[in-house]
This record gives sequence, structure tokens and C-alpha cells, in this order.
Amino acid sequence: MSTHAPSSPGGPESALGRLGRILLTEHSMHSVLAEIVGLARASLPGQPEASVTLLAGRRPSTAAASGDLARDLDQRQYDAGAGPCLHAAVEEVVIEVRDTRVDGRWPEVLPAVAARGCLSCLSLPLPLHEGIAGSLNLYAGAAGSFDAEARDFAVRFASYAAVVAGNFQAYESVLDRARNLEASRESRAAIDQAKGILMERFGLTADQAFQRLARISMASQRKVRDIAVRFVDTGELSDGDPR
Repeated sequence: MSTHAPSSPGGPESALGRLGRILLTEHSMHSVLAEIVGLARASLPGQPEASVTLLAGRRPSTAAASGDLARDLDQRQYDAGAGPCLHAAVEEVVIEVRDTRVDGRWPEVLPAVAARGCLSCLSLPLPLHEGIAGSLNLYAGAAGSFDAEARDFAVRFASYAAVVAGNFQAYESVLDRARNLEASRESRAAIDQAKGILMERFGLTADQAFQRLARISMASQRKVRDIAVRFVDTGELSDGDPR
């Protein structure tokens, strides 16, 4: 896990610039989301607590947060199965609660949020690729903390952030496919080499050589590739046969 610390922007426009300059090669998904949270919090008046909720298969989790308060407020909504952050993520709409003490929506959640000292909140959709929904959540201590200018900036910021996070997810997916392809090539090469040795040594066909490796794999409950690598390296099969 990366230890990148979120940057401290000089203002809203600086935050958008810093967001656009995030280098994917220097981050993990966790550190990208942590950077998004840090920039969002530092850019808005009053520096509200911030978090990112992600939903994979409708199971919510807090992927990054500015502190324990934001995590706790997210978790109250997850436990209830409802709330501004979940509604914003699922419906892909901006949700603002100007006063958690009097807003009648989510009565199972908002009174508890108000009791924790959060009197207004703003949740913005943060959709990612491949069926992963999300929201950027902002929690403020004063009622009506988000004026028109703050809301407009937050909407812009969230749309930028969604692109950055989505690009990183796509980047990680490409890297995973490349690593899997390389591992597959290495596995095939080891198996082909082991088959060639068996064919030459015992006069087996290619299919017979592979079947022998497969039988040993099943008996030992180890991967065929591991059996093949051991045979190539030591000349011994995992069944103890040195031939």
C-alpha cells in the first residue's frame, strides 16, 4: 500500500490542476483516492471531513477518508442500508443535506449524524469502470456550509476525480492482464520444456508427457507448472520418480 500523503492545494483551481497532474505510475488505487479526499477537504471552506465510498456488487466500503469521523458517518449509512452517500453512489445524483437536524430524509441516519456534530453534508457521484459505483462525501460542522460556489466547485471536482480514478482502474486492469499474460507464457514454457524432456527420455508423445505431469499434479495437489519447473530444475518428478 502506498504511503503518498495528500497534497495541500492553494485553492480550488490549484486543486483541479493537482488532480489532473496525478501520475498513475506513482500511485496505488488507495493513494489516488486518498489524494482525492485530501484535495477535496483542503479546497473547500471550513475544510470539511471527506471520504470516498465505493460499491462493488452493492457492498459499500470506505476506500479513503480524512479521519475517523468521516469513516464513522459512512459506516452509519452502510449499517442502515441508506443515506446520502449510498443514494449519491447508486443513483448517480448530487445529494445535499443542508441541516441534518431538520431534514426528514433518512430518519434512521441523519439524527445520529447530527449527534456526531455533522450538521450538513454533500455527497457527489463518483462512478468508476466495470460496475463499480462510488461517491465523494463531504461532512461539515455547520448547517448550510455549502453555498452555491462551493457546490459548483465540488461538482466539478468530483467529475474530474471520477475520470482520474477511472483511468487508474483501467490502468491497473491493463497491468494485471499484462502480468497474467506473462505468467501464462512462463507457465507454458516450463510445461513445454518438461514435456520435451519426458518425450526424449521415455519416447512419449506430447499428449502422454502432459498426461504424466497432470497425473502427478492431481496426486500431489500442486500446479502442473510447479511440477514441470521442479522436473526441469532437478530431473525429478514430484512422485519421487528420478527418471
